[in-house]
Amino acid sequence: MQLTKNTVATINYHLKDDDGNTIDQSSDGSFSYLHGANNIIPGLETALEGKQAGDEVAVTIEPAEAYGEKQLENIQKVPREMFPEDVEIKPGMQFNARSAEGQPLTVTVTAVEDDGIVVDGNHPLAGVRLHFEVKVVDVREASNEELEHGHVHTPGEENHG
Repeated sequence: MQLTKNTVATINYHLKDDDGNTIDQSSDGSFSYLHGANNIIPGLETALEGKQAGDEVAVTIEPAEAYGEKQLENIQKVPREMFPEDVEIKPGMQFNARSAEGQPLTVTVTAVEDDGIVVDGNHPLAGVRLHFEVKVVDVREASNEELEHGHVHTPGEENHG
């Protein structure tokens, strides 16, 4: 069966940056997604279109087809009072926040300064060229419930809306 919209793919992958550093990997056949439902980055979904079990793909994905370019407007200095009083704030810490539109957002502290905390609301992989090595382990039809919910259900997962 070929990987097309509304099929479920199980893949193994190894993700590296331009310097060859491993960013993420899954090699135990436990990563499955619903193809065509925006469950993975667009560039990888395009590269896997039409593949079938046993196929292997090596692909480089530019930021525009991954997590986007780093947006400077998503980096800002905020008052220290916006953070929990009892927590020592350090670069690399992440906090949940809301965008100006009210959407949930994770921000990463990039600097702690006397007059405020610099946070970056970009995805950590924004602006990064991604190098994937992928093996398609399995392709199957999605269930009606998976299609309704827009994602894969694992065995034993409780019904949800």
